[in-house]
Amino acid sequence: MHSKLSKRSLVVAVGLAALALPFGAAHAQTALDDVLKAKTVRIGVPTDYPPYGFVGPTLAPMGLDIDIANLIAAKLGVKAELVPVVSANRIPYLQTKKIDLIVSTLGRNEERAKIIDFSHAYAPFYQGVFALKATEIKSFADLAGKTVAVARGAMEDEMLAQVAPPTTIVKRFEDQAATTAAFASGQTQVIATSVSNIGVLSQKNPNLGVEYKLLLRDSPCFVGVGKGEDALRGKVNAIILAAKADGTLETLSQKWLKRGTGDLPL
Repeated sequence: MHSKLSKRSLVVAVGLAALALPFGAAHAQTALDDVLKAKTVRIGVPTDYPPYGFVGPTLAPMGLDIDIANLIAAKLGVKAELVPVVSANRIPYLQTKKIDLIVSTLGRNEERAKIIDFSHAYAPFYQGVFALKATEIKSFADLAGKTVAVARGAMEDEMLAQVAPPTTIVKRFEDQAATTAAFASGQTQVIATSVSNIGVLSQKNPNLGVEYKLLLRDSPCFVGVGKGEDALRGKVNAIILAAKADGTLETLSQKWLKRGTGDLPL
């Protein structure tokens, strides 16, 4: 009796396994498979965050992240469908498969790594010291006696306090907009802010001639990939490594950020 039950159980188990095969195969479909089948990769990009992503004079998106997104699509051999995202919705869009990748100034941290995966870094995002080209600043010692605009209590304010000479004249403003406006109007000689704020300033005042002088903090940008989508992440990593090796990443960084890529982490 026990033998018959065992055989019957085995037959049932094999039958159920056979029935499950089509569903298992469908479930094994990866994001890379979907992209190649659709011949389109949907990439979340910023459109209100120069110089990484913004709407240009022709009303088409442009910027460093836009160039990276288009590069990834081209190397995958598919069409790029650029989907505007903001900080609040970019990860939910990826998790709910509204997009296949995030290329939107995305930083990597432990909390985010629990819910999505990351590529190698493709570009720097940084806080720095900026001034007009004619203002000679080679080191933090050169800030002595100079006036520096900074947003009160911002990360740049805290970092500047650690490295600026005691004779630096730090002028604190209530927010980044006021800080940037003060520098643009000549109230200060120098500004400590993020590269994105300088991007906005340069876009509005192209003839001002602002340039990067000193680094306060680096926070590289990574491509966001769905959790466990190793095949797609591998393809993106290969594209980034090749672009790093042939100088493409360096060229794009200099073009949009006025600074090289430096030593980007893997």
